[in-house]
Amino acid sequence: MDKKTEEYTLEENFARLRETIEQLEDENISLEEAFGAYSAGMAILKQCNDQIDRVEKQVLKLSEEGRLEEFENGNTGV
Repeated sequence: MDKKTEEYTLEENFARLRETIEQLEDENISLEEAFGAYSAGMAILKQCNDQIDRVEKQVLKLSEEGRLEEFENGNTGV
């Protein structure tokens, strides 16, 4: 499986976003290149959000009784 179809780790995606930002900050970038970099960056950002959502759903919390329970979004246990 090559990197085009393989999912990057969250850390790799953050590094890719940094590279994309550097490209966009380059004063010599053409409009077409900027649009391509922006589109790629938005796709990477979506992957990051999806990865964070998956991890959030897997987070476990320790209940008052000492049992592990799945994390519920919005439920802080306070």
